[in-house]
Amino acid sequence: MSAANASGNVIRKYLPVYFVLLVIFFVEVFLSFQHFATGTLVVILLLLALCSASLGLMYFMHLADEKRNLLLTLIPVTIFVLLMMNMFWSDSVRLLHMRPGAQ
Repeated sequence: MSAANASGNVIRKYLPVYFVLLVIFFVEVFLSFQHFATGTLVVILLLLALCSASLGLMYFMHLADEKRNLLLTLIPVTIFVLLMMNMFWSDSVRLLHMRPGAQ
């Protein structure tokens, strides 16, 4: 009986998340066929993708059950990695145009 109850709890926990992800997908498909400005559509789709990615991370990768300290550790590391990537992107664009020095 214990395994049946545990299985029911898992389905009750993950099934709504699955349906929310399906709804987000259908909203994205619907919005892509509407006549929005390109910038507006990109921003809306990126926000929806961020929502679906956070749901996937929190529930399907089990980060919702982790301690708060793990999340407080991951946020600064992620910000640091993004800032370091920003430092290298400017060099890659400069090297793409073959200008070795910033003149």
